[in-house]
Amino acid sequence: MAVQETRILPPEFIEAAGKVYLGDLATASGDYKTADLSKAFGQQFVAGQDPLQLQAQQLATQGIGAYQPFLNQAAAAQTTAGGLTGPGAYKQFMSPYQQDVISETLKEFDTQAAKGIPSIAAQAVSKGVLGGGREGVMRSEYQSASDKNRAALQAQLLAQGFGQAQQAAQQAFMNQQTLGNQQLNLAGQQQAFLGQDVGALSTLGAQNQAQLQAQLGAQQQLAQQQLQQPLTAAQQYGQGVTSLIAGYPGQTQTTNMPSPNPMMTAIGAGGTLAGIYRAFNQPGVIGGGT
Repeated sequence: MAVQETRILPPEFIEAAGKVYLGDLATASGDYKTADLSKAFGQQFVAGQDPLQLQAQQLATQGIGAYQPFLNQAAAAQTTAGGLTGPGAYKQFMSPYQQDVISETLKEFDTQAAKGIPSIAAQAVSKGVLGGGREGVMRSEYQSASDKNRAALQAQLLAQGFGQAQQAAQQAFMNQQTLGNQQLNLAGQQQAFLGQDVGALSTLGAQNQAQLQAQLGAQQQLAQQQLQQPLTAAQQYGQGVTSLIAGYPGQTQTTNMPSPNPMMTAIGAGGTLAGIYRAFNQPGVIGGGT
């Protein structure tokens, strides 16, 4: 007795497209599995430091402690200024010619004072006391007044020299203070200018690095797209085939097939010695039971 086998088959063009899709998908999947992913995800797509950034780092490193010489000079100036204080600070500013000036001035004073002695004798003569005690008193009073004036003049000259030395010491102290402050200002300015240079180089370097990273990012996206393009194309092709299958009803195909031989049925069903034995023992089979 013949057996009918019914199958629903897609149209031939859809079946052919499906075979193409499966072949492309298998090839693309195999290629993707064995692909070198470092070509699309490697370190070469990460932008390194820009030369300006490296220069900024070197400049910043070289500038560490560059202010120290200014601080040393400022400290030296402060130390020198400290030596210009105290009660004896004026001594190093005393004029080496002051004593000569004083000596010459007093010598001239003594000369002028000696010129007044003859006038005392003349006064004694006119008063008729020449050689007497009164003349001696007049001479004594004159000499005492002269000595006082001489001492006052000497004190004035010494005080004038001391005052000038004090002013010079004070001025030197202020000069050292100003010099120290200027050195500190130079240290601060040196650091400030260095910071400006480092900042400018860093900013420009960062801009260049960002631009390069954008270019590398675009190259990486292209590399990834190229890597995935066969698989993506196969998947998109498969979506089209799927839509065709949904849009076209299948074709019914009926095939008449001869009744299976008990021997073949046994072999196909079991393929074992027991199955063959049972097939041969079925009624109507040669050598089988009635």
